[in-house]
Amino acid sequence: MAFCAPGQLLSLSHSPSLHSRRRIATTTTQALPASSSTIKCDLSSTPNPEPLKCASKTLPTLTKTLACSTAAGILFHLSTSIPSLISSPGDGNGTGNGDFSGGGGGGWNGGDGGGNGGFWSRIFSPSAMAKEEESQSPDWDSHGLPANIVVQLSKLSGFKKYKVSEILFFDRRRWATVGTEDSFFEMVSLQPGGIYTKAHLQKELETLATCGMFEKVDLEGKTKPDGTIGVTISFTESTWQSADTFRCINVGLMPQTKPIEMDPDMTDKEKFEYYRSQEKDYRRRIDRAKPCLLPLPVHREVLGMLREQGKVSARLLQRIRDRVQKWYHDEGYACAQVVNFGNLNTKEVVCEVVEGDITQLVIQFQDKLGNVSEGNTQLAVVRRELPKQLRQGHVFNIEAGKQALRNINSLALFSNIEVNPRPDEKNEGGIIVEIKLKELEQKTAEVSTEWSIVPGRQGRPTLASIQPGGTVSFEHRNLKGLNRSLLGSVTTSNFLNPQDDLAFKLEYVHPYLDGVYDARNRSFRASCFNIRKLSPVFTGGPGVDEVPPIWVDRAGIKANITESFTRQSKFMYGLVMEEITTRDESSHISPNGQRQLPSGGISADGPPTTLSGTGIDRMAFAQANITRDTTKFVNGAIVGERNVFQLDQGVGIGSKFPFFNRHQLTVTRFLQLKQVEEGSSKPPPPVLVLHGHYGGCVGDLPSYDAFTLGGPYSVRGYNMGELGACRNILEVGTTVVELCYKLQTLAAELRIPVRNTHVFAFAEHGNDLGSSKDLKGNPTEFYRRVGHGSSYGVGVKLGLVRAEYAVDHNSGTGAVFFRFGERF
Repeated sequence: MAFCAPGQLLSLSHSPSLHSRRRIATTTTQALPASSSTIKCDLSSTPNPEPLKCASKTLPTLTKTLACSTAAGILFHLSTSIPSLISSPGDGNGTGNGDFSGGGGGGWNGGDGGGNGGFWSRIFSPSAMAKEEESQSPDWDSHGLPANIVVQLSKLSGFKKYKVSEILFFDRRRWATVGTEDSFFEMVSLQPGGIYTKAHLQKELETLATCGMFEKVDLEGKTKPDGTIGVTISFTESTWQSADTFRCINVGLMPQTKPIEMDPDMTDKEKFEYYRSQEKDYRRRIDRAKPCLLPLPVHREVLGMLREQGKVSARLLQRIRDRVQKWYHDEGYACAQVVNFGNLNTKEVVCEVVEGDITQLVIQFQDKLGNVSEGNTQLAVVRRELPKQLRQGHVFNIEAGKQALRNINSLALFSNIEVNPRPDEKNEGGIIVEIKLKELEQKTAEVSTEWSIVPGRQGRPTLASIQPGGTVSFEHRNLKGLNRSLLGSVTTSNFLNPQDDLAFKLEYVHPYLDGVYDARNRSFRASCFNIRKLSPVFTGGPGVDEVPPIWVDRAGIKANITESFTRQSKFMYGLVMEEITTRDESSHISPNGQRQLPSGGISADGPPTTLSGTGIDRMAFAQANITRDTTKFVNGAIVGERNVFQLDQGVGIGSKFPFFNRHQLTVTRFLQLKQVEEGSSKPPPPVLVLHGHYGGCVGDLPSYDAFTLGGPYSVRGYNMGELGACRNILEVGTTVVELCYKLQTLAAELRIPVRNTHVFAFAEHGNDLGSSKDLKGNPTEFYRRVGHGSSYGVGVKLGLVRAEYAVDHNSGTGAVFFRFGERF
C-alpha cells in the first residue's frame, strides 16, 4: 500500500517557501479487516474477467454473490477481505515538473487538480507493476562477486537476472531496520525469491522516490554466498507541520481541469504566483466538493490521531487512510477509495474520497449464450424491486446490491442474475450499475411418478402396487411481461385409473393489482381445487386398535388479495367456496366415524363427520390472515419475531346455513442468547425458541375443521391427532349456540450450534382446555384420547432432516422420529 503516483516526481530542491503545502495521492493494495460481505478489487489483464453470478435452475434459494466486472480489467467480487480500489487519477502535477507540492496542493495529484489519465482509466500500484515487470523466466544469474559485500545499484550488471533472497527496510530517522509489519513494506513490489534485472530495481527505486512519502530513499544490494542478493532500502520519512483540524470531502464526480504546465525558466516571483494560483484553485475545489459520508465519531477519532501524533507524517497519513477506508468498507461502500490528502503543511488535513456515486442504472436481458437480447419482462417489474440506494445519485453499497439480488430472485422469473458495478468512463469516479438477467422459459411442464414401498414377507420391502402414481404439472409464467402466471397440477395414486382419487389445482396469480408503477404491493390470486387429506380428528389414542381412516375431500374455488408490507410481513383476505366430502378407505361416503369391533368387523357408529350429517357439506366463508415477521438469519440461525393471526368467518351460506368464527393466533420468538460476529464462515449463535398457539371458535364448526393435538407441528412425540380434538358448546332453551372451542399449545426449544449444524432440546405441552367433550360426538372420548399431553426430548439437524428423540410424557416412553423441514 503506497501513497504513490508512478510517473510523477517530487522535487525537493525548491525553496521551502514554495512548498508550503503538499498533497499526496494514495494507491491501495492492502487487505483490510473485513465484515461478512465485502468487495475485493483485483487487477487483471484479462479483457473480460468472468464475474461471479447468482444463478440457479429453479431459483429455490438466493445465491449470495454479487458480480462486479469492468472492461478495464477490474473484477469486484465477494470475499472475506477488502483490498481497496486502486487509484492514481491522472498525471496532473503541482509544480510543472512533477512535484506534489505547491500553493494549495490542489487537484488529483497536486497542482490544480489536473490529470488527463482519468481516475478509473489509469490504475497504478506497485503490485500491478510487479506482475507486468517481473521476469517470468525461472532462470537467474549468480552475481559473480565475493560474498557479503555491499553493491550500489549503479554497479549491478544490466545483462544479468538477479534473484533477490532478502528485502530489508532501514529507517534513517530511527536508525533501525523496520519489520514486515511496518506499513512501508506495503509499498514495495519486490518479493523475496523474485528474479529482477537492474532495470526493474531502478524502476522500483524511481517509484519510491516519486511517491511523496520519503524525503530521501536509496536502494543497495548485498551479495550472498549462494549467488543471490539481499536488497536494503534505506529511507527518510516525509513529515509536515502539525494539524489540528480534519476535513473529508467526496470528489468522485468533480470535473478535472488540465493543469497549466510551469515553465522551468520561471523566476522565483513567477513561481510564487503560480503556487498561489494553485492554492486558490484548490480552495475553490474543496469548497465546491460534497461532504463525505464519514460519521462524526470517525472524524473525532482521526482528529485524535492528528493531535496525539504532533507532526503529520507519512505513516500517520497511512493510518488515517486505513481507518477511513475501513469504515467505508465495513458499511458496505465497497467502491469507496481515499485518493488524496491535501492542505499538508497547514493546520487542516483534507482527505479526498471517491465514494462511488452511481451515475447510471442499466438493465440488460441476455439469451442462453449471454448475448444481449430483448426480454419479455417489462423493465418496471424489475425496477420496482431495486432498493433506492442502488439508483442514480446514491453511493453504491454492496448491501444494496445483495438486496437487489434477493428481490429480483424472489420474482422467480430469471435463471441467472448479475449485478455489475463498473466505472463510468464519461464521469470520472462515477459508477454504472449493470443488471444482467437471463429469463426462465415461460412455459414448462413436468411429470413425476412414484411407487409406494411397504413391508412384505419377513419384513422385506415390496411395492404396495404395481400401478404408478404421481403428478403432472404445468406453468405459464410472466404473462404479458408483468409476472402474471397460470399454474396447474394433477395428482393421483393410480395413473391407470385416476378417477378414484384424482386431485387437481389450477391457479392464476396477478401481481401489481394497483398497477406496476403503484407503490402499494397488492396481488390477486384465484384457484380452483380438488384435494384429499387424511383427517387427524378420527384417530385412535394410545392402546386403541387401528382406527379405520376418514379421508376429507375438498373441491371448490378460492380467491384472495395479498398486500405485502415488507418482504415477510403481509395481509391476506379473500373468499372460499367449497364442497367437503368425507370418505372411508374404500372411497365411499362416510357420514360417521368408524371403529373396529372385537370380531374384526367395522362399525360406523362414531361421531358425525360433517355438519349436515350426510357426509357432504357445502359452505362459503371469508378468510383473513395477517403476518408480522421480523425474523432474519444470523450466520444461518433464525432470530427475531413472528406473529400470525388467522380468521375464518362463516357467512351463513351452505349446508345448515353455517355461521361461525374460527380464529387462531400463533406467536413465536427466536431469542439470540449470545452476540456473535456475523460472517459467512462464522458460527451461528445459540437460540432459544418460544412458541405459543391459541385457537378458538364461535358458531357452527364441523368436526373436520376442529383443531387437533399431537404431531410434528403440534406436540412432538405423538401421532397426528393422538391427544384429541376439541370443541365447546352451550345450550340455552331450544336454541343451540356453539359458543367456544379452544386449543392451546405451548412449546420451547433451545438450539445450540455444533460443527456446521445445531443440536436442540425441546419441551412442549398441548391442552384442549376441557373443550373436547363439547365437540359433536366427542371424538376424543370415543377414540380414547386424553385431550392433553406433554413431551420433551433432544434432536439434531442433519441437512433438511430433523432427527429427534421425543419422550411421551403421558406414557413415559420415548421414540426416534425423522422429520423434514423446521418445526417453527
